[in-house]
Amino acid sequence: MTPDSDISALQTSQAQTGVCYYPEHWPEEMWAKDAANMVALGLSWVRIGEFAWSRLEPKRGQYDFGWLDRAIEILGQAGLKVILGTPTATPPRWMLKVYPDMLAVTKDGAARGFGSRRHYCFSYQPYIAECRKITQALAKRYGRNVHIAGWQIDNEYGCHDTVISYSHAARDGFRLWLTQKYSKIDALNQAWGNVFWSMDYDSFDDVELPNQTVTEPNPSHVMDFRRYSSDQVIAFNRAQAEILREHTDAALIHNYMGRITEFDHFAFGDDLDIASWDSYPMGFLEDRSDKDALWQCDFMRQGDPDFQAFHHDLYRAVGRGRWWVMEQQPGPVNWAPYNPAPLTGMVRLWSWEALAHGAEVVSYFRWRQAPFAQEQMHAGLQNPDGSPALAWDEIRQFNREINMLDWQDLQSGLAQEAPIAIVFDYASCWAWETQPQGKDFDYFRLVFEMYSALRKLGQSVDIIPPNVADFGARKLVLIPGLFTWNDNLHAAIQATKAQVIIGPRSGSKTPNFRIPKTLPPDMPELGVKVTAVESLRPDAPSGLEKGGKFQIWQDCVQVQEGASITENRMDGAAAIVTSGKLTYLAGWPDAAAAERIFRDILSQLDMSIEILSDGLRCRNLGRYKVYVNYGSQTNIIGSQTNSDIDESYSITPAGVVIIDTITSQPIL
Repeated sequence: MTPDSDISALQTSQAQTGVCYYPEHWPEEMWAKDAANMVALGLSWVRIGEFAWSRLEPKRGQYDFGWLDRAIEILGQAGLKVILGTPTATPPRWMLKVYPDMLAVTKDGAARGFGSRRHYCFSYQPYIAECRKITQALAKRYGRNVHIAGWQIDNEYGCHDTVISYSHAARDGFRLWLTQKYSKIDALNQAWGNVFWSMDYDSFDDVELPNQTVTEPNPSHVMDFRRYSSDQVIAFNRAQAEILREHTDAALIHNYMGRITEFDHFAFGDDLDIASWDSYPMGFLEDRSDKDALWQCDFMRQGDPDFQAFHHDLYRAVGRGRWWVMEQQPGPVNWAPYNPAPLTGMVRLWSWEALAHGAEVVSYFRWRQAPFAQEQMHAGLQNPDGSPALAWDEIRQFNREINMLDWQDLQSGLAQEAPIAIVFDYASCWAWETQPQGKDFDYFRLVFEMYSALRKLGQSVDIIPPNVADFGARKLVLIPGLFTWNDNLHAAIQATKAQVIIGPRSGSKTPNFRIPKTLPPDMPELGVKVTAVESLRPDAPSGLEKGGKFQIWQDCVQVQEGASITENRMDGAAAIVTSGKLTYLAGWPDAAAAERIFRDILSQLDMSIEILSDGLRCRNLGRYKVYVNYGSQTNIIGSQTNSDIDESYSITPAGVVIIDTITSQPIL
């Protein structure tokens, strides 16, 4: 990471906007006009170069930087700050001729092919060497360029299911990784429990990858391979980051994607200065939502009211407070099952919501819609003929609005931690994909649904990593579905004054994927032991005495001395158990149960509750409240929704209202 003084100098006094641009796609005589129009629209940043390897190095070792020199100069002279991407997500065709074994391999043993992008294997060392070479060449040439204000390394790691590869390179790398972790093969056999089914190994060279087995492979084997695969992404990125650090003081960034959990973003983020993500609300609604078809239809032009906010909060944590939206959807995309146009006003709403969660920059994808190749149906800020597209006026309005606000006054609110936090753990994603015990059990969904339930109650929620050592001054911390405990988290639980809600399924395994000797949740002070578990059919949920149901999963618990049952299931079994500041939730609550349970807990903690409709959401920024309306109907906010605002205001579909809670007056 760069020194703190350098990072401070990079931070802007107010949020800014940008755009993704591909000068190599357009005649050079268009570049200056494009740059001038970007500035006229109010944009300050432009990202270029992340897919241009074949134009930067047409033949191996033969570089052509002239066109990039001119593009950077034109953009910079126009007043734009340039983010330069390393092009390693798109290795050119000549690369495959030199290294035919560089391709990633699917679980079924098929090699990925050339013809799109991200077709490399993270374990293939000759490709990493080529990535170092192109990064070194770019860093030497542009590392001190006055117009380069940031570097994006690669593009969307994990997109298109590209983290896990079952190649020979991955097999060899995994064997070496295991040797370094266990030292002796007997230690691996013991850790994995290989006595089961006569799976003992005589040598690390005997270990294959956990695919193409007759039935399910050993979960300990799978879990270590998932850890290895995550480490490979981190090492791949670090190889480029280390080179860039030698040549530039500009911020290093990567653009993550939504609901990509195959590698540990927290560990990965330690090598970067800023986390960014690519926000496609409508694409993700169609492509990555667990909601039913009727609900998706209601929000098809707006996106899920909580999905963007969840990732804003997640990547703020990954970036240790510094984060951007690198690609904001401006219109229909080309890759979802269905691709409607956004409701008028939604691009402005998405932009404001990002700022409310602390984004330094909101950058739109892309400047002009491409008239060729795979993404020609993906909208941009301009149509292919250069005329303004759907989002143009909304972005112009948004830029006017952010320039009118007193950002010095808002900064204190942006810096405040939320009173509620929820732990998110990538290893838990891998663990429960490895052993779901019920086909509907999905760790991301579990965490997201609890986050969403709190948002419907008007709460702001921080996402925190699983190894956090201090919960700060927070009043409520949720730890759902955590695979295994670690010393830092356990110490934070011991030290905090916050109410801590744990479960379901938390602490149910050791790091080696064994059931703990003390039984789950492996925390004696919690006052419960899980003696049995069951996964529930979608058509057979388990009712709760006070309303709502457990769905997908429930635990059967034995309550210990000193703990008390605060709610039972309809069948009489304990559903919620409390021991001092600790509460164990022995099942996965549906939406009705989660809202009721959290509302009761918030009331006990004397926290303000605002009941919001399905489409209305709020983010607290100190003295300010930012309301956004994802719904298709006008909503009422303020005194009529039990807010701490004295007045009531209407908020139209796709509307944004910012209220000063001291004066109860809107500032937007």
